[in-house]
Amino acid sequence: MARSVHKRRLPGIALATLALFAGVRCAAAEPYGRHQFDESERDHWAFLPVERPELPPVSRGDWPQTPIDHFILAGLEAADLSPSPAADKPTLLRRAYLDLIGLPPTIEEQDRFLADDSPDAFAKLVDALLARSEYGERWGRHWLDVVRYAESNGYERDNPKPHAWRYRDYVIAAFNNDKPFDRFVLEQIAGDELEGANAETQIATTFLRLGPWDDEPADPMVDRYDQLDDVLGTTASTFLGQTIRCARCHDHKYEPFKQQDYSRLLAVFEPLKRPQEGRTDLDRMVGTEAELSTYRDTTARIDQQVAALNQQCDQLKTQVRQRMFEANATSLSADAIAAIQTAEDKRNEAQKKLVQDSKAKLAEEIMQNASEQEREQLQVWGAEAQAAVAAKPAEPPRAYVWYEDSSTGPMAHVFHRGDPQSPQEEVGPGLPAVLVDAPPPAPTPTSHSTGRRKQFAEWLVSPSNPLTARVLVNRVWQQHFGEGIVATENDFGLMGDAPSHSKLLDWLASELVAGGWKIKPLHRLIMLSAAYQQSAAGNPGLSPDSTAAAKNPADSDPDARLVWRWRPRRLEAEAIRDSILAVTGELNLEHGGPSVFPKISDAVLASQSIPGNGWKASDEQAANRRSIYVFVKRTLLVPELEVLDFPNTNASCEQRMVSTVAPQALTYMNGEFMQQRARRLAERLANEASSDDNARIELAFRLTMCRAPRDAELQAARDFLSAQQAQIESDGSDASASQQQAWESFCLVLLATNEFVYLQ
Repeated sequence: MARSVHKRRLPGIALATLALFAGVRCAAAEPYGRHQFDESERDHWAFLPVERPELPPVSRGDWPQTPIDHFILAGLEAADLSPSPAADKPTLLRRAYLDLIGLPPTIEEQDRFLADDSPDAFAKLVDALLARSEYGERWGRHWLDVVRYAESNGYERDNPKPHAWRYRDYVIAAFNNDKPFDRFVLEQIAGDELEGANAETQIATTFLRLGPWDDEPADPMVDRYDQLDDVLGTTASTFLGQTIRCARCHDHKYEPFKQQDYSRLLAVFEPLKRPQEGRTDLDRMVGTEAELSTYRDTTARIDQQVAALNQQCDQLKTQVRQRMFEANATSLSADAIAAIQTAEDKRNEAQKKLVQDSKAKLAEEIMQNASEQEREQLQVWGAEAQAAVAAKPAEPPRAYVWYEDSSTGPMAHVFHRGDPQSPQEEVGPGLPAVLVDAPPPAPTPTSHSTGRRKQFAEWLVSPSNPLTARVLVNRVWQQHFGEGIVATENDFGLMGDAPSHSKLLDWLASELVAGGWKIKPLHRLIMLSAAYQQSAAGNPGLSPDSTAAAKNPADSDPDARLVWRWRPRRLEAEAIRDSILAVTGELNLEHGGPSVFPKISDAVLASQSIPGNGWKASDEQAANRRSIYVFVKRTLLVPELEVLDFPNTNASCEQRMVSTVAPQALTYMNGEFMQQRARRLAERLANEASSDDNARIELAFRLTMCRAPRDAELQAARDFLSAQQAQIESDGSDASASQQQAWESFCLVLLATNEFVYLQ
């Protein structure tokens, strides 16, 4: 896919003839940058070209189902380990649903899959799930973690980012439509600079503006470069898996990035401007140049037409009013008449109030005193004005984006200790010297932009950059298996972890690029592998001819880095909340649009720095939409999501933290949200199952666990219900109420079990 980053060095005379980006000169016979790198840095595995490896030989030729399995099995056999047995069908069914769409299967979907005994039953299931719109909502949320998505600015006021939700919808649509990832990258970094740029590609650049923003900084210049640092750092970690921000103030102490490299990359984004009035954040209309020009011209023409008609109406009304006042044909007081006849900018407060209070009466008397011809003329002009306003085109969508407005951009500087008040060496836009042999050619500007970001984005997805494809396939693998082939998903640098299966990583990256950067085929390839379909329970794990007890994989590979079993993991907060709403029958599957605001207690709202600021009230149906549509306010997260480790949105989150703390149990056993959901689930069981306890228990298990209860579980459930009902009755409740409360308690227990909140 890519050429070597240290082969084919250009001779000094060639370097001298190459230009940097616009306005930058390169000294003859000097290497790109002011430093050299030793071969150990340039030969770091992540900086080397991606080369498609051959499938490794394996002893168990019957196990591999896809090429992935050859690499996994070769690693296991080298460690004298064996893979685990395949998971059973109910487990695979639930795993696939929650993995791909973040929702459990319905009873009907369970029955349909379990009844399908064809060899390709699971393949058909995967294809069906990939075709559902809920897939984009599930996998779009993974992407939003990485790009630090939020809909507010943070800091004390934490004001909203207008129309940031359009970026969320763009991401969901991109995943559902299987937009090629190279195009996905281009649009997010330079969607406004692309040929044929339109509303969609411009909305994509909201990626650049998602970070925190201080609307009252102590030093606006420092704040400006803090914003650009956020853009650069997020871009580098998201697409390159590199920690470039450490080179803002000094040469990176652990990675081969110098401060000059950082400054070159910063120059790529230097021309960006933030739409604002003073420190008020603004959005912008987006669309093609033709669409925006047509809208502005048409709107201006109609506004002029309406203004002229209104002026004619006002002049005629003034004539009638003056005639009426002179004839004393009005019921208005002398003070009101005097106030009306006083120039607007000369009126005192009392006169302003008189004019306002008299407005309706004055309009009525003007029409009464106007001649029939005058009334007809006013009606004609009024109708023409209304028709003109009705003919106004709809405003193009608005988006929360940066923008450029010139084909030439400023140079950047190396700042002394990162302080923009202390500029030193001037540099132009460029790339990290460790990744390229020579400076890039000058970008092609447009009428409104420098073209710097477009050229940078094109390099990101070019064969000469070995990082982007590796980083992406690693992220996809991470979400399917719980951890990436490279465990440090945002750090492919010298200090990051080495890949557990380096050849598999390169094979997947090669496959991605060869397949047109499409992600859905990658999902299919992974999920149809024997490695993915293994049981999470594992087995003794010894190869057939091994007798060494020390080779038990639980001892030699406790984290299953060699993928000798499928690693169980807790679902993310959103998948847990969505699953709860799904099994209670309350989930609203409406797609797209402005975000919703689930109910938050008054006590939590009062804890904000500005109590009650920025949290609206959605009705219950809207509030029960999928969690990806919940408004993400940096300083006020929905408690049911925050307690289950919703990510910090101030920086890229490559992997969700998984904590086990007391507030989780308190929230999910005692919280109002869960109490209501348990009540709704109990009502659903009563409505959809017979009055027989066994039937209700079985339905509850199938809804929550996607399986029937075992005999011991069925008996334990009956015992729990009896004991719970007896306890409630002993407190004075009647039999009917105590039975209902016992079922609610039973449902609450099921929704809080590990089997429900974990993916097996």
